[in-house]
Amino acid sequence: MSWEIVIGLEVHAQLSTNSKIFCGASTEFGAEPNTQADAVSLALPGVLPVLNKGAVERAIKFGLATGSHIAPRSVFARKNYFYPDLPKGYQISQFELPVVGQGALTIQVAPLSGNAKPYEKTVRITRAHLEEDAGKSLHGDFHGMTGIDLNRAGTPLLEIVSEPDMCSAAEAVAYAKALHTLVRWIGICDGNMQEGSFRCDVNVSVRKPGEPLGTRREIKNLNSFKFMQQAIDYEVQWQVDTIENGGKVQQATILFNPDTGETRAMRSKEDAHDYRYFPDPDLLPLEISPEWIEQMRATLPELPQTKQARYVNELGLSAYDASILTASREMADFFETVLAAVPKDAKICANWIMGELNAQLNRDGLDMTQCPISAQQLGSMLARIVDGTISNSGAKEVFRTMWADGGEVDAIIEAKGLKQVSDAGAIEKIVDEIMAANADKVTEYRSGKDKLFGFFVGQAMKASKGQANPAQLNEILKAKLAG
Repeated sequence: MSWEIVIGLEVHAQLSTNSKIFCGASTEFGAEPNTQADAVSLALPGVLPVLNKGAVERAIKFGLATGSHIAPRSVFARKNYFYPDLPKGYQISQFELPVVGQGALTIQVAPLSGNAKPYEKTVRITRAHLEEDAGKSLHGDFHGMTGIDLNRAGTPLLEIVSEPDMCSAAEAVAYAKALHTLVRWIGICDGNMQEGSFRCDVNVSVRKPGEPLGTRREIKNLNSFKFMQQAIDYEVQWQVDTIENGGKVQQATILFNPDTGETRAMRSKEDAHDYRYFPDPDLLPLEISPEWIEQMRATLPELPQTKQARYVNELGLSAYDASILTASREMADFFETVLAAVPKDAKICANWIMGELNAQLNRDGLDMTQCPISAQQLGSMLARIVDGTISNSGAKEVFRTMWADGGEVDAIIEAKGLKQVSDAGAIEKIVDEIMAANADKVTEYRSGKDKLFGFFVGQAMKASKGQANPAQLNEILKAKLAG
């Protein structure tokens, strides 16, 4: 029996302001518990919230970057529920009138298994609204009790809600990664998933083709793309098994346990009416003028999708390669600096960055900002491949040396004797000697044993100590063996 998977995401991006959304307390991560909880964070009697302008500006930037509607007038509401770490007993959020309305994000999806090719998909964004974060419950060594840390209470969040447009774990992960790239790219969120700056809630349901949407279950607080994929795959199978065995899926909020690879129910899922939303009487409506929007537009860098299109249309790269090279702003900047050294050879730049460089970064557990080889160094090395000074194998030796010890490209080539022999006369002399020493093989080749060509190439490269220009060597060999 075939099943359709339906997935929507709610992503909480912590905005990169220095202070909280409704007060001046610091948002710095890692402080001692409750040292960054002022009177407003603690909801002491008589305190009033004051909206942080920087949080609004970051929301506007996100709206512009996703082609979303930016509301000229939006309203803050009180979302009422009880958590031990929610000091007011309600959360200030937005409900009926969010600051950012409908938009979209186009993603490149790489299937997680099989031989399927990458494809493009557009995911609709329903809304993005401003809200404050809750505190944190600490279940540790507190003599059997739970501790409450309110440092995070009041931290500004932008909750980005998608339409249920995704139909696989691969699409959900691709969308989450694209959002993660975007919020870092435009500088509104540091994207640190380990510190909770970028957290995803995933709504999953299944249905038979043509039927109405099934009952969804919400997987809360996923802070790893790997865990997201595992959680979705497990949850989908659990829902299918439950229905096929005669059971019913109950709407619920669930958690994913990465140690067991399983989801488990935490509580029944609330609907909007359960939160008793009403406009916050302490906050005026937020009004955003067209002039303010244009001021924010002027601060945006070239966006990932625009850059991807340019790489495809102007540089001739594939859409997938362009998406990889724009996976972070640091990666794109690195690529463009390398490209400046060999402006007519974008493909060789892309191949080395996505291949050799990325592989070495992964082996050493580094990110692009920690790369020991500068973009200028890599560009210089690729220029030496393009002008024929070194071969690809020689370049790999230069790359390994720069990674381990640094140094300038030309100096390494000279010190290691990696310069290619591109003198036609010298290569012809090597070929003549190889053919004379292997006259029987020449006769066999000329009688139709074409596979012997590789033998002659190998012998010639060995005689030149690997320094013969491969393209020239092949051309000369073919001409002389043809007789």
